[in-house]
Amino acid sequence: MPTDLSAAQLMVLTQWLSPAFPVGAFSYSHGLEFALGTAPDLDVEAWLQDVLRHGAGRNDAILLRSGFDGRSAEADALGRALAPSAERLLETEQQGAAFCRTLRGAFGMDAPALIYPVALGWAAAEKRMPLAPVLTIYLHAFMSNLVAAAQRLSALGQTDAQAMIERLGAVCSEVVAATQSCGLDDLGGSAWGADVASMKHEDMGPRIFRT
Repeated sequence: MPTDLSAAQLMVLTQWLSPAFPVGAFSYSHGLEFALGTAPDLDVEAWLQDVLRHGAGRNDAILLRSGFDGRSAEADALGRALAPSAERLLETEQQGAAFCRTLRGAFGMDAPALIYPVALGWAAAEKRMPLAPVLTIYLHAFMSNLVAAAQRLSALGQTDAQAMIERLGAVCSEVVAATQSCGLDDLGGSAWGADVASMKHEDMGPRIFRT
């Protein structure tokens, strides 16, 4: 199986995961807004490492892999059922709906209604993309969006944010390797702080982000 993206595939994947692609990723903080609101000195990098290794990053990698492998209906149902909060379910449902809607309208792809990581896995398989780089770039985009959220919450400056993204890139690759043989039975996590923050955010007062 090829492991490298062709130039055409790279451009499509870059477009799909670009901030310009209308999935509204900038609207979501994944609970980080509540966490920083209650602990302004939070170690954002350590928080994101845990989310990638033990929380949504790992689970999204497994869900994406399952969507790619032709198990999109089962992965979608499990991904919805295992969302740890109403806001996290909203996040993956709304981004998935926007992603699939744009695939249908701009790419002419008959994309089913799926949660976001499963939808991307399905689409990557349709375009015959190799899985490993799709997983890596997806996790990198997910992590970069959360770093950008921390910037907007005044927890990071521009230079520190870019240095953090550079370091966390290695964690994205680590998660891809660690989930290589994982299937839907391996879904689960232990990033309790992020899960609780997403629950608490539901009742937060004035806020910037939807999650």
